[in-house]
Amino acid sequence: MKKIVMILADGFEEIECVTVCDVLRRLGCEVVLAGLEARNVHAANGLNITADALFSECTPAEFDAVALPGGMPGSMKLRASAAVEAFIKEMNREKKIVAAICAAPIVLAKAGLLDNDRRFTMYPGFDPYLDGRIPTGNPAEIDGNIVTGKGPGASFAFAAALAMALGLDSEVARLYEQMFVKL
Repeated sequence: MKKIVMILADGFEEIECVTVCDVLRRLGCEVVLAGLEARNVHAANGLNITADALFSECTPAEFDAVALPGGMPGSMKLRASAAVEAFIKEMNREKKIVAAICAAPIVLAKAGLLDNDRRFTMYPGFDPYLDGRIPTGNPAEIDGNIVTGKGPGASFAFAAALAMALGLDSEVARLYEQMFVKL
């Protein structure tokens, strides 16, 4: 069973969290929702989620992937966290999956994970945080162990890309057919 940690900071985007978590759990993955600062995390549009764990209780060694939902100011809080940066750098060093959607790829850019002409996508308007890197604009991208998504409306595409990066290609195709989601 694949194990994924999704790091939630106050101001995260609900759809990007719940959709991705739901899809991965339907695929048989263990998804741990980890609150950056507290177990009760407040989303950008009023939803409150009780996280499964505190982020400080998580270690890269126990996970196959890390996923960062976007949303504001959640993405800025993730970007400002030295612990999050160290965690995703360690996941990347170990060639584990590092995924971010919407505004959250700014966290990957700060950590240097979008260097070397990596293909990535993200929500438009965050150019000042990208040091000249240009997103593709596609709904989702997989480049090696890095998975990115454009925004809330691309949550299913992002979840599928993350599942495929974890080697669950046929499973996600079957699930999406059952859920009436086009790949």
